[in-house]
Amino acid sequence: MLTNKVFMKKTKRGNILKIVREHYLRDDIWCGSAACHKCPLEENTVLLEDVPKSVSERFPFPHYLLLDTNIILYQMDLLEESAIQNVIILNTVLDEVKHRSAVIYKRLRTILSNPERKFYTFVNEHHKDTYVERMPGESANDRNDRMIRTATEWYEEHLRQEKRKDTSVHIVLLSDDADNRAKASELGLNTCSAAEYMEAAKENYAHLLDKIAQRDVVCASKDPLFPSHLTVMQIHEGIKDGKLMQGGFLASRENYLEGYVRVEGIEKAVLIQGRMNLNRAVDGDVVAIEMLPESEWKAPSDVVLVDEQNDPGDMVEPDPTFSVKPQAEREPTAKVVGIIKRKWRQYCGILIPSHIQGSTRHIFVPAERKIPRIRIETRQAATLLSQRIIVAIDQWPRHSRYPQGHFVRALGPIGSKETENEVILLEHDVPHNRFSEDVLACLPQMPWVITSEDLKRRVDLRGITICSVDPPGCTDIDDALHARRLPNGNIEVGVHIADVSHFIRPGTAIDREAASRATTVYLVDKRIDMVPELLSSNLCSLRGGEERFAFSCIWELDDEANIKHTKCHKSVIKSKNALTYEEAQIIIDDSKQTNEVAASLRMLNRLAKILKKRRTEKGALVLASPEIRFHVDSETHDPIDVKAKQLLETNSMVEEFMLLANVSVAEKIEQEFPECAMLRRHPCPPQSNYEPLVKAAQHQGFEIVTTSGKELATSLDSAVKPENPYFNTMLRILATRCMMQAVYFISGTLQRDEFFHYGLAAPIYTHFTSPIRRYADIIVHRLLAACIGADSTYPELLDKKINSNLCNNLNYRNRMAQYAGRASVALHTHLFFRKRSEDEQAYILFIRKNALQILVPKYGFEGTIYVTGRNNEEIKTGVRFVYDEERQTQRCGNIVFKAFDPVVVRLSLDSTNVQHEKLVFELVEPYIEGFSVKPDGSVSEIEAPKRKSDQTPAKSKKSKKAK
Repeated sequence: MLTNKVFMKKTKRGNILKIVREHYLRDDIWCGSAACHKCPLEENTVLLEDVPKSVSERFPFPHYLLLDTNIILYQMDLLEESAIQNVIILNTVLDEVKHRSAVIYKRLRTILSNPERKFYTFVNEHHKDTYVERMPGESANDRNDRMIRTATEWYEEHLRQEKRKDTSVHIVLLSDDADNRAKASELGLNTCSAAEYMEAAKENYAHLLDKIAQRDVVCASKDPLFPSHLTVMQIHEGIKDGKLMQGGFLASRENYLEGYVRVEGIEKAVLIQGRMNLNRAVDGDVVAIEMLPESEWKAPSDVVLVDEQNDPGDMVEPDPTFSVKPQAEREPTAKVVGIIKRKWRQYCGILIPSHIQGSTRHIFVPAERKIPRIRIETRQAATLLSQRIIVAIDQWPRHSRYPQGHFVRALGPIGSKETENEVILLEHDVPHNRFSEDVLACLPQMPWVITSEDLKRRVDLRGITICSVDPPGCTDIDDALHARRLPNGNIEVGVHIADVSHFIRPGTAIDREAASRATTVYLVDKRIDMVPELLSSNLCSLRGGEERFAFSCIWELDDEANIKHTKCHKSVIKSKNALTYEEAQIIIDDSKQTNEVAASLRMLNRLAKILKKRRTEKGALVLASPEIRFHVDSETHDPIDVKAKQLLETNSMVEEFMLLANVSVAEKIEQEFPECAMLRRHPCPPQSNYEPLVKAAQHQGFEIVTTSGKELATSLDSAVKPENPYFNTMLRILATRCMMQAVYFISGTLQRDEFFHYGLAAPIYTHFTSPIRRYADIIVHRLLAACIGADSTYPELLDKKINSNLCNNLNYRNRMAQYAGRASVALHTHLFFRKRSEDEQAYILFIRKNALQILVPKYGFEGTIYVTGRNNEEIKTGVRFVYDEERQTQRCGNIVFKAFDPVVVRLSLDSTNVQHEKLVFELVEPYIEGFSVKPDGSVSEIEAPKRKSDQTPAKSKKSKKAK
């Protein structure tokens, strides 16, 4: 049967086009039920059982569930439970879900692909009895609802006609749309909401009620607690008129009643302060804001404030009083008036037990401090209190102090390393599932060998003395180096990079997976690979003594490291040795070693020093961030020792040539592909970013000039305190925090002067040297291969829009990988201190109104020592601290604390709350009676600047790779 679909379309010129499409209708489409004997049986496996078991007492008879679109969009956590089976998904619903949420659609496709779940897709739009025309004046949504009801009616009648001895199979329309349910009931159909269905769940399935998303607003009090949000239309008009602005909301980690909104075109983020002004915004949301009058502008709080209310009710304590700051320190301040786009996700955390015995209402505390507490209902609290769990936010009504959500699943026991690692990966959105069969099918067959045909297409460098220099235990070796004297007296230097792009071809399953993962994630005790291990640790890894494919960048340099000639080509190499930094350093320093490897390393080291000196003279910054290295047990992988990371000359040697290769390749690909080269830029920070650094240095008698990278580098070099060797490193740590994030971008999307990499003082830069662990480098390899004729281009490689979107994902994944790595260090620090306490040398990094923020160099992390309570009250009898805002000091009696002062602190783990262990910082020295703890003897005096661990400042490099 043939029918026509008619569309009216308006062209850019204003003309109206009438489009007629043929729409075929059939009467032989299989219904998918094993109970049906009329439909022509297809080759597909029968998905719907002939006698389906009922999950709900509300409908105790055998039935199939037919789902409305909103059930899939909002109740996916329930649908993913294996107990939910024998479900019909209409083609109409599938298309609407695909249009409205790519994430939910992907999750639904995963269920549909599993035959054990018995989910069947019925093509209702092409069945003559279930297709309906859109009526005049009917909205697309109303027509879809009518299609769903029509299909439900058809299924009910279709299955009723089966002659069976037992009870016939019925259909239950599951919908969270009250109007759709009312109209279905008028037709005599079985229908209910997801909550109604699960509230009557049989005993074995009662726990599934916790999975129901709470979509209906529950007014727990008569008076609203928050201002109402503007409508979409009001927001649109407000932005158009210039009365409102929009931007991404960033919640503060240190004060739960404070946040910022980054608005495009405004240099400094706009301050949001106070519960009413925050108005239910959650970190990551895109919000509409209205600027407050200048008389109501505020200064950022200097109080560390954590939400500690555990009552699941809706009584709201008044906001604490923020100190009044001088007018000069106040910042443009706004209030949130509407939500443009929620960026809610699933959150990991713990459950706080209710004070009311037998209550089902509980408070969930997310692991991420920037996320507010969430109110959920669960009947499994007794079990879940000892578990890390996942919760999703459903809504945040005006009448609720906290957002409302539902339980998704439990991860495992709190404190278990396996559980906490899973939390880290989930909280930082790190893809860590096993590689799919489609991806593994793209790998080469083993044994893999280099053929004579391969050699014809590459330069054979197997006879050159090439070696790699990496951290100990490194198995994904993606770079190697060589240097040799040429007959003309110059030096040939080569950087050889693993040719990963040979194995990962564009458009394949492994290519799509690598692009999605974007980067390898390094945790303390594990590595989440971007590509399967066969490539990362074997075929692509430039292991010593094994032939490997490489992409080589080779320079001819004079003895002053001036480049005379550069060439790039694909090659075959055979690394002579895979050295660690320490092994390479020993070879360089041992004058008795005169072999080719030693000669090559010494030339490389000498040239690297010249290159580094030249870079710093141009204004390249030498920054710092605290870094540590754990020694873990080979069997349990638990930390058994920890110390600051030691950096050698060889670290810098490798870094300099990686930087040189990245710059050389960037110049080449941008010259050949000026519109679509993938580059990396580091924006110059706005001057306002430097305020904490400048103020901190001023209090110590130093002037930090920030008008250019060169002046910043020079003033940092001169800020030295002989009596405090760690002072300069702390200044550089603060300088690092003033910086903007370096990001990937496509050359054709920015002006040439915006390509600049501020930290490296490089006019142009890219990533070429780590393709095993960074997808950006694979794209750069493909561009470079096309430049030299070693490979051909393909449409997506030269598509500016596609690659700009790719850059957005690369930047996001790279940022999350960094945060995950830091979280892993924090976790292993907790594990290390679980059965010990230590007195350690530390420094004051910041003075806050109610706290000292402390940096412990040995372990590379920060903590807080609270000196007053929330309202500046004394926290210990007889001990009172006085905060001097002008001088940025805390005074107790005759002892004054200033930023960068050395102190001794005791580190221990507070396990009194088994649900949320905390690393505790306590002051040891200077000793304050009634406040400090007495020394345990491990550090008896404030002499840590003399300690070995403090003489080696930790640099900003997390590995040998370039920034």
